[in-house]
Amino acid sequence: MYYSIFDYPLKFEEILEFSDNTKENELQTDLDYLLKQEIIFKNGPFYSISDDYNLTVKRGKANEMADLIMPKARSKAHLISNFPFVEGVAFSGSLSKNYFDKNSDIDFFIITKPNRLWIARTLLILYKKIFLLNSRKYFCVNYFISSDHLVINDRNRFTATELVTLLPYSGFKHFNNFIKENYWAYEYFNNFKREDLRDTVEIANKPFLSRGLEKLFEKKIGENFDEFLKSITVKKWRSKFKGMERKQFDIAMRSTKSVSKHHPQNFQKLVIDKLNVKIEEYNTKFDLNLSLEDA
Repeated sequence: MYYSIFDYPLKFEEILEFSDNTKENELQTDLDYLLKQEIIFKNGPFYSISDDYNLTVKRGKANEMADLIMPKARSKAHLISNFPFVEGVAFSGSLSKNYFDKNSDIDFFIITKPNRLWIARTLLILYKKIFLLNSRKYFCVNYFISSDHLVINDRNRFTATELVTLLPYSGFKHFNNFIKENYWAYEYFNNFKREDLRDTVEIANKPFLSRGLEKLFEKKIGENFDEFLKSITVKKWRSKFKGMERKQFDIAMRSTKSVSKHHPQNFQKLVIDKLNVKIEEYNTKFDLNLSLEDA
């Protein structure tokens, strides 16, 4: 149901990763029963709640495109890693799930040095606006956290899925700590296997300009400037999205000393709401008792 929101049918191995059942033969028996009842369907090696072969074709093309775009994504990740105060970069969103189509962006999840998150973010946004003409297609930097505050507060199926599927590019030490701090996400998916992060890139020496800016803002002036950039950014967002309820703003546009989240469409709530509609529909149609998710 969750992946059907994205028109993404799943292989048996992927269902197993996101299942509570650790025994493959029992899971296969369950899937066979659901197929027989026509609660789910299978086209080729892919399972879905929709009997639509076009979804299999669409997924195949998107997987191929993800493979083709990955070298460009790595190049952008390397660039981001060289910016001042950036300590770790990971691919998130659809690309982290090996999916990319004409409507996709390359999303980046970024870990920064403590008390310099908003300087790092502002420099990256300025680069995007000036050199990429504000295009986010291959440079969507919409989630930052600092390395002294790695806990993600939103705990639901959407966030758990995003956390366990992150693909770190650089900063393996910080992402190893990130996984430890957010191990609750793996409680959703006991079978999900985390890849060894020692293969991620380490940026030994950043460019001269980056090192110079880090030196310039290394003391109190840097902390004060970071707070200044945060305050003017949040003020701009509150004005731009003044129609958004305060509770939703605090989730979708979370802005603290250690977190910068820029999701004005509140995709998290959008996905969970769609999932709950499907759950209620299937509970009624097939007399199930699936629990609703909390956004």
